[in-house]
Amino acid sequence: MNPIRWLRKRIAESDSCSDEMARTMAQQPALQRIRYDYTRDTVEVEYDTRRISAAEAQQSIEPLLQELGERIPTCALRDPKGGVCEECPSVQQHGKQMRFNGSLYRAQFDGQVLMVERAEPAPDAPIDRILRRVKAIERPAPLWRSRAFWEPMLTGLNLLMLVLGGIANYFGATHLATMAYALAYLAGGYFGTLDAWQTLRERRLDVNLLMILAAIGAAIVGEPAEGATLLFLFSLSNTLQNFALMRSRRAVRALMALQPDLATRLTEQGEQVVPVEELQPGERVLVRPGERIPTDGVVLRGESHVDQSPITGESVPVHKTVGMQVFAGTINTSGVLEIEVSHPVGETLLQRILRLVEAAQEQKARTQRWLERFEQRYALAVIGGSALVALGLPLLGWAFHEAFYRAMTLLVVASPCALVISTPATLLSAIANAARHGILFKGGEPIERLAGVRAIAIDKTGTLTEGKLVFTDLVPLDGTPETAIWQCIVDVESLSEHPLAQALVKEAQARGFQPQPVEGFEALPGRGVRALRDGQQILIGNLRLFEGEVPVPDAVRQVVQSLREQGKTAMLVAAASSEGSNLADGSSLRFLGVAAVADRVRLTAAPAVQQLKALGMPCIAMLTGDAEPIARAVAQQTGIERVYADLLPDEKLDVLRQLAQEYGPVAMVGDGVNDAPALAAAEVGVAMGAGTDVALETADVALVGNDLTNLPYAVALSRRAMQVLRQNLIFATAVIAVLVILTFTADLRLPLGVVGHEGSTLLVVLNGLRLLAFDPPFRQRRTRP
Repeated sequence: MNPIRWLRKRIAESDSCSDEMARTMAQQPALQRIRYDYTRDTVEVEYDTRRISAAEAQQSIEPLLQELGERIPTCALRDPKGGVCEECPSVQQHGKQMRFNGSLYRAQFDGQVLMVERAEPAPDAPIDRILRRVKAIERPAPLWRSRAFWEPMLTGLNLLMLVLGGIANYFGATHLATMAYALAYLAGGYFGTLDAWQTLRERRLDVNLLMILAAIGAAIVGEPAEGATLLFLFSLSNTLQNFALMRSRRAVRALMALQPDLATRLTEQGEQVVPVEELQPGERVLVRPGERIPTDGVVLRGESHVDQSPITGESVPVHKTVGMQVFAGTINTSGVLEIEVSHPVGETLLQRILRLVEAAQEQKARTQRWLERFEQRYALAVIGGSALVALGLPLLGWAFHEAFYRAMTLLVVASPCALVISTPATLLSAIANAARHGILFKGGEPIERLAGVRAIAIDKTGTLTEGKLVFTDLVPLDGTPETAIWQCIVDVESLSEHPLAQALVKEAQARGFQPQPVEGFEALPGRGVRALRDGQQILIGNLRLFEGEVPVPDAVRQVVQSLREQGKTAMLVAAASSEGSNLADGSSLRFLGVAAVADRVRLTAAPAVQQLKALGMPCIAMLTGDAEPIARAVAQQTGIERVYADLLPDEKLDVLRQLAQEYGPVAMVGDGVNDAPALAAAEVGVAMGAGTDVALETADVALVGNDLTNLPYAVALSRRAMQVLRQNLIFATAVIAVLVILTFTADLRLPLGVVGHEGSTLLVVLNGLRLLAFDPPFRQRRTRP
């Protein structure tokens, strides 16, 4: 086939994966979004449950699965070294819009997941998801179909023809030189032409068009060698950029490889190896030493140390035993575990993290959105300015040949390539680095905003503390033996579901006490519990349970007050000879002891506060609904000086506004459930949450491993990312300005302009990629005994 005709045919092809996905959605209006994961050969579909069932949704995508299965073996993205098909670069950079059956669809691509969604989704539609593995048609995948293979090959051919043309010119073989330069143009400009055409079809302009026009212009003025040199350097720069950016994509793509494909399911018939997609909540799986855990679940039998570093960033394996939670993608390092499945594969913490990372890559920062809008206007200005130079300078006495050459040089050196690529290269690297450490930024914009935060407000319960009450003290009164107090506690509190009661019962059972039968158990909300035991009424509760009924001795009040000042919750244990509910007869009541529980402060809380202070954070405040004494005790343990206690949820918003007026932008750190209003109102919401749906969906940033030292890490990373971004923008702008000036004052030749332009582009990419290795000096990983 004639090469030109073949090129036209390739350019005209539009039956891309995104087209097929949009066409499938057009045929079934209830489908809202389709994600195609190239790396795992899976398709995830979101559909309106009011309109179709799960079975109907699966049936509607069967033709799409067949089509994608046909494409898998020969898709360029199957090449492990990277590479993309002809359409994907434009989709990744600019997105794509398609129209089928009168409806508009959007496509986005992040290097591994292609997503197509309706431009106007159904409002408030109840959405459900299904995940299906694409079954590839078995046939070998030819390497030559990969752009990652052909782009460097064509770049090399371009260089070879450029050298051959120069040699031929030197020896006077004009015809041979012309043929060599023509082949150099075809080789060096092939992918640039495809990319330029794709963006033109979408009514956009990009740097590819500017480079192609400049190369053609060089040939028109009789400088084909310089045009071929331009195309060689431009093609080489694109090859190196794609290789460099693939590193940051691979850092995120490594998360994809964490999910095992198969699991050992335990049934009545024995062990059964099944695809992980078949696992359902309530089923049991067996995980042997060295295997990856295939699902989120709870340990039913066995104990082991589990390496959670890929998910939570913890550097030391965590001991797991019966009743403890485990996550898909983590590694069982020692013992055998039997695990009960708690989530289907599409809803595991790992899959939610992957979706958040995909969404983060799709969400552009304010700087990036501004630059992309700027690029279109700027490209038009460059083309217009070049045309003005080519046509205007001859009117001032310049030779047309020289004026046209200057215009082509201007096309190259004024192109905003380095400016446009600097932001995504920097922010994508920061997102990838954060994800490896258990920090999820929901896009580039939260990175920008977190870098400017001047005050941090931290919730107490579930954030600075673990959110789990544990026993701390038992103070006997009036000579009562501890054993008698513990037996009273376990007998009565074992019937209560209150967290305070459960903490005491857990401690009592750990000491060997088992509950005995009681009668007439009654829970008194906000005060405590009581029950009849061995002819005595046992009462356990706070001071409000007794005040107004009987006088509480000063000695007892002092014990309670002392415990409260230590940040503990105190409960009195008393016995009354009367079976009635009236305690007015104080002579029949005897206080046996005071038991205390506390919400344990996280081991990482104090180091995190210290590291934030080391970063120069002007204000670190604690916000809590707890009483002032408890809040002050936790603040003293963590090093926080500013405390706001006894706050209702709406009062937390008032505190945030006060801090914003005093210091500037405020970040709110909470557990993502009761702090949702404050997280939404703050400049940046940071949620704690290993596996908490609300935490992962509410805030701008999520600390997956509940490790508070990831908070100063995120602040330091965001500041460093914005510093690198400013460096890139200043450097890229300065290079453009210098090259434009040299074009008119120093007769800058086109090849040197290309070297300066492409060199600056590559340098900003490499500078941004340095964030992949970022690690602040204060970083101290918590170790376990």
